[in-house]
Amino acid sequence: MDESKEETKSFKELGVCDQLIEACDNLGWKNPSKIQAEAMPHAFEGKDLIGLAQTGSGKTGAFAIPILQLLLDSPHAFFACVLSPTRELAIQIAEQFEALGSGIGVKCAVLVGGIDQVQQSIALGKRPHIIVATPGRLLDHLSNTKGFSLRTIKYLVLDEADRLLNEDFEKALDQILNAIPRERRTYLFSATMTKKVRKLQRACLRNPVKIEAASKYSTVDTLKQQYRFLPAKYKDCYLIYILTEMSGSTSMVFTRTCDATRLLALMLRNLGLRAIPISGQMTQDKRLGALNKFKAGECNILICTDVASRGLDIPSVDMVINYDIPTNSKDYIHRVGRTARAGRSGVAISLVNQYELEWYIQIEKLIGKKLPEYPAEEEEVLLLLERVTEAKRISLMKIKETGGKRKHRGGGDDDDNEEVHKYLGVKKGKQSKKPKRK
Repeated sequence: MDESKEETKSFKELGVCDQLIEACDNLGWKNPSKIQAEAMPHAFEGKDLIGLAQTGSGKTGAFAIPILQLLLDSPHAFFACVLSPTRELAIQIAEQFEALGSGIGVKCAVLVGGIDQVQQSIALGKRPHIIVATPGRLLDHLSNTKGFSLRTIKYLVLDEADRLLNEDFEKALDQILNAIPRERRTYLFSATMTKKVRKLQRACLRNPVKIEAASKYSTVDTLKQQYRFLPAKYKDCYLIYILTEMSGSTSMVFTRTCDATRLLALMLRNLGLRAIPISGQMTQDKRLGALNKFKAGECNILICTDVASRGLDIPSVDMVINYDIPTNSKDYIHRVGRTARAGRSGVAISLVNQYELEWYIQIEKLIGKKLPEYPAEEEEVLLLLERVTEAKRISLMKIKETGGKRKHRGGGDDDDNEEVHKYLGVKKGKQSKKPKRK
């Protein structure tokens, strides 16, 4: 009974002001999502929050709407700071703040790496209300941008909190927490929670309200999840088969490394598929360019690493394929959360070879259910083998031609070619970080 009541609650009933209700309506948000309905009343009461909800469930609105409404009551510069683990997610959060605050003159500044720091300093000089940042670049500005500080902020938001609390960001986060006022409200939001969140809760949240609009590690009911156990040497054939079967769909294909995104994208384009890669090795402009081409429908297949699995709202994704099974099972939740968003349906298919079986078993334990197998006749799949092999050969030649010109971390052509061979299936033998088979 409670759940159905929550679903029928309106923004008005939650206490959202008319200006923001109109902005929500313009964004197509007719009614609040579960996490919004549960979080907003506590936020309006001035409580600290820990919000746990599935990716795609409206987490950004759950903190942006209360912050904007409270800004209306007490407008001043540097009112709130939102921290994000990735550049793309930071840009997207700022876009939502600007869209929601368009009628009330809200100014946002985005502070992320890969974009000119001088331009960001100029934006800070205009005294924005909201700062959305990655931890490293925010620290750069706190150290180097004259006159900039966070001494007046009233709200701190940690989005994808579990990722912000890993080793990559922990030191930067400690320094940021020392640079902001103790008298503030703090919101943590994420699809998954870890032990480190409890540690942070003790350090910087005051009597927080914990909202679980999802089970600890869960996926939405509208997501159809499947797996396919297959020989490693035929993984590319199965990938092409599935993409061809779903040729009218928009798809995201997740790989483990940056090199793999490039290789697969080349191979798919050689087979006439409209694929584009996105990874952490690309410049920020190229990453945003790739993302925009995918959003605009110029390319309908995005080949990506886990940099794209966090918080990016690309509404039209029909299918997620785990080409490589994530070694951290929690990353599975974020990857498959790219589809079946905001009540829509979607499909997630995991391609599992013998080396990845143990990682896949951990995923099934995490989500608490066994998944059905993707139905495909191997004989039919292997009809593609000749074409796929030729596409691999052409991709390998292309990589070899350009490999020496590309900036490659930690080595030269030999390292590059080793990655190429590993992901194109040309070289058999050692696989890095293999889990032991049971």
